[in-house]
Amino acid sequence: MYRIAVPLIVLLPGSLLADDGTVTFIPKAGESPPPEYRLDRHEFAYHLETAKELPIAGVSMCRVTFPSPVESPFAENNTVHCEYYRPKGAGPFPGVIVLDVLGGDQTLARSMARLLAQNQVAGLFVQMAYYGPRKPKGSNVRLLSTDLQQSVAAIRQTVLDCRRASAWLQSRSEINSERLGIVGTSLGSFMAALTGEFEPSLRKVAVLYGGGGFVDAYYEHPRARPYMDIFEKFGGTKNMLKHVIAPVDPLTHADKLKQRDLLIVAAKNDDIVPPIMAKRLWEASGKQKIVWFDATHYGAILYMTSTMREVLQHFRWEK
Repeated sequence: MYRIAVPLIVLLPGSLLADDGTVTFIPKAGESPPPEYRLDRHEFAYHLETAKELPIAGVSMCRVTFPSPVESPFAENNTVHCEYYRPKGAGPFPGVIVLDVLGGDQTLARSMARLLAQNQVAGLFVQMAYYGPRKPKGSNVRLLSTDLQQSVAAIRQTVLDCRRASAWLQSRSEINSERLGIVGTSLGSFMAALTGEFEPSLRKVAVLYGGGGFVDAYYEHPRARPYMDIFEKFGGTKNMLKHVIAPVDPLTHADKLKQRDLLIVAAKNDDIVPPIMAKRLWEASGKQKIVWFDATHYGAILYMTSTMREVLQHFRWEK
């Protein structure tokens, strides 16, 4: 469904390979995402350059940039930055978009993308809106904040960025365009679920320590209750908040995940993402595979080896 123009290949000093090209995004016939997640047919330019070779791992890492389809008020945030971990060989390889956690140093996402590539699955780590090099200088703006309008806009932008990232992956000659997926952890898992719902090229989705049903899960949560008290003093209600949050809650369109191959990994004692959120998303998306670990949200790091084993198995397509 996606095609690429003939790229310009140049050799940079130090033998770094640069690739400037154009990708055509073509919506799949019959797809019907809500207006806020819709992308019409269009072209966008990208730049790729090899950053480093990882000979022991058998992987090369390239930096990829392309413009976001959304123009935010901050110039830095309007360029999408990615790291592309490519297995050695001609392919074609499966390709998986990787999204990070809320407050991480990006180590987890990079490790996951590299591990996928070591197992013959190309990993594309995509920086979410306002993360990493997309963070505006001199500003405290974040993807998530108490400014609901800003947060909703940033989530929408991240999902549309990932839709473009999927088109970029499909354009690559070393990628099998029929074997694409997306995985996210914690905050990234919500973005992965939303993107999986609205981007039909992503046939496999992995949601790690996330879920759906934000308002029901958090409205009476001890950490959220003080903010809800303020919200109610200004005339807010639970139903009003549900209406605002609905476009960015994976539960709203979870039925679309029935058309994907879905893996959910959850923590039984999660104190950040209540376990009921994983359960509700699992139920609404067709009760596909769910794996529970006896851990808290941060304690799940002790199960990371087991989590990655589930991820690798999920994204291992049979020949």
